[in-house]
Amino acid sequence: MGAEAKTDIRPLLDNVLVGDCITELRKIPSRSVDLVFADPPYNLQLSGNLHRPDQSRVDGVTEAWDRFDSFAAYDDFTRAWLSECRRVLKEDGALWVIGSYHNIFRVGAALQDLGFWLLNDVIWLKSNPMPNFRGRRFTNAHETLIWAARGEKSRYTFNYNAMKVFNGDVQMRSDWMLPLCNGGERLKGEDGAKLHPTQKPESLLHRVILASSNPGDVILDPFFGTGTTGAVAKRLGRRWIGIERDGNYAEAARARIAAIRRVNGEALEITRGKRAEPRVPFGALLEHGLLKPGGRLYDPTGQHAARIRADGSLALKDASGSIHKMGAHVMGAQACNGWTFWHFRKRGALAPIDLLRQQVRASMKQTA
Repeated sequence: MGAEAKTDIRPLLDNVLVGDCITELRKIPSRSVDLVFADPPYNLQLSGNLHRPDQSRVDGVTEAWDRFDSFAAYDDFTRAWLSECRRVLKEDGALWVIGSYHNIFRVGAALQDLGFWLLNDVIWLKSNPMPNFRGRRFTNAHETLIWAARGEKSRYTFNYNAMKVFNGDVQMRSDWMLPLCNGGERLKGEDGAKLHPTQKPESLLHRVILASSNPGDVILDPFFGTGTTGAVAKRLGRRWIGIERDGNYAEAARARIAAIRRVNGEALEITRGKRAEPRVPFGALLEHGLLKPGGRLYDPTGQHAARIRADGSLALKDASGSIHKMGAHVMGAQACNGWTFWHFRKRGALAPIDLLRQQVRASMKQTA
């Protein structure tokens, strides 16, 4: 672990720190970051040039930052930056790291050795992958993302319902079909060539950030490149910190993010499931005057009626207990959701008491 950093993170927010990632990570306070997205060097071990069948040269990753002297050197580097990321993550924080078959298995082992708790591996299936020109291997059409909590007991963020809505009311799976970054999204240099060889598509970061963070959270990217993480974070109402060793990339990232319009207010609301709603005991309905002691509740058919007691229990002629216990008693079942089983009379018709619970929740939000 690195030396203890200063305690105020505010001067670092929404900024690109230019320098070595380990050195700059040590400037970030411990337990101050909600989510890390890391796109580290893949250590591709490329040798020589690759050409297409028409002999044109393939523009691959040849930069010095992707070269390491040995696997041991790469492992040492990986453990160093992951250790610092774990230090700066909050107790309930999480990390995403992306890689290819060249490095992702080594990164995964390091994550487990350092105490991270693996949650998922997500496969990014490229809808437009680069062909295998030599015909000696399968076309490499995917990359792997590992999603890990800071520790086994971390209460990490997962916006399950939001991702389900995002996916057309179908559970989001761990295989994501998305295109490579191209077209107008791809940043170009003055010569018209792509500015960064491994710029990730914003669609990929949109899913990562939407799934595993909330508006206002702090997102760190220790290999910022041209700022895709910062651009999407700003658009989605998150704070961000980028670390980038290349000044040209950092400058391009700043310009790119400055042009992003931040969304505010209701547009940032996330669809949440019932588990995320504040708990409302049945007795609260009596406290709010929505039901009264001595009143009656009915099963969905109206054949069974239970009397409401002042302590929030229900009584039938032969038993008494909670709304759930009494619902199960009437049904002859082991368990029952009393909120949907028991009904009250509303304008002569029966309506589930869950409607009254929603009224209480709405009033709690207004007074929060």
